[in-house]
Amino acid sequence: MRTMEPILPRKLADDVQQRLLALVESGGLLPGDTLPSERELMESLNVGRPAIREAMQRLSQMGLVEIRHGGRARVSQPSMVKMIDQLGATVRHLLTHAPASVENLRQARAVFEAQMASLAAERALKGDVDRLRAILEEQTSSVDDPSRFVELDGEFHKEVAAISGNPIFPAVSEAIFKWLMAYRQDLIFREKLILPTEAARLTIAEHHAVIDAIEAGQPAKAAQAVKDHIHRAWRETA
Repeated sequence: MRTMEPILPRKLADDVQQRLLALVESGGLLPGDTLPSERELMESLNVGRPAIREAMQRLSQMGLVEIRHGGRARVSQPSMVKMIDQLGATVRHLLTHAPASVENLRQARAVFEAQMASLAAERALKGDVDRLRAILEEQTSSVDDPSRFVELDGEFHKEVAAISGNPIFPAVSEAIFKWLMAYRQDLIFREKLILPTEAARLTIAEHHAVIDAIEAGQPAKAAQAVKDHIHRAWRETA
C-alpha cells in the first residue's frame, strides 16, 4: 500500500484567514469596506483574539487589508504598484541568497527595458521627449552626487516605460530597478566601491542616445541603445 502524507494540523489563524479571504473574493466585502471588529470576529468565528490578529497581519502583508490604529481594518483598493511592492522583501532575499537569480533578473530587465524603449519610439509625443530630457538634464547636474544620480537613473527608465500608456509597465520598471539597485548597493557598500565619474558620464551619453532614437521614431535603434546601456552599466558596476 502506498504511503500517504500525514494530515497536518491547521492553526486557527489559517481558518480565520480563509474565511476572510472568501468574504472578500465573493464580493461580500468590497475595496474600502471595513471588516468586522476583532470582538465581532471573535464572537462569530468562536476564536480568540490572537488568531484574529495573526490572520489580519497576514492579509495586510498580502496587501489585501489595511490595518489602521484606532479604527477598523479595511479592504485595500486593488493596485498593481502595491502588489509589486509586496514582492520586494522576497525578491531581495532571493537575490542575496541565490546568486544566479541576479543575472537572470538583469537579463529579464534588459529585454523588458528594450521593449519599453521600442514602444516609446512608436508612441512618444513631444511632451514625453521633453520630460525625458528634463530628467537627463537634472541627472547630468548630479554627476557628483551618486545617490541622486542613481535615483534619477531609475526615474529615466520609469518615464520611458510610462510613455507606453500602460500603468503596469512603469511600475514593473521601477520595481526591477530598485531590486537590482538594492542588491548592487549592498555589494558596493561591502566592497567600499564608489560610482566612477566616467561611468556616470557614459550613462548620460547612453541616455542621450535612447532619447534621440525615441524622438526620431526609431524603435529598433531605441531598443538596442537601451540594451547596450544596461549591459555596459552592469558589467562595470556589478
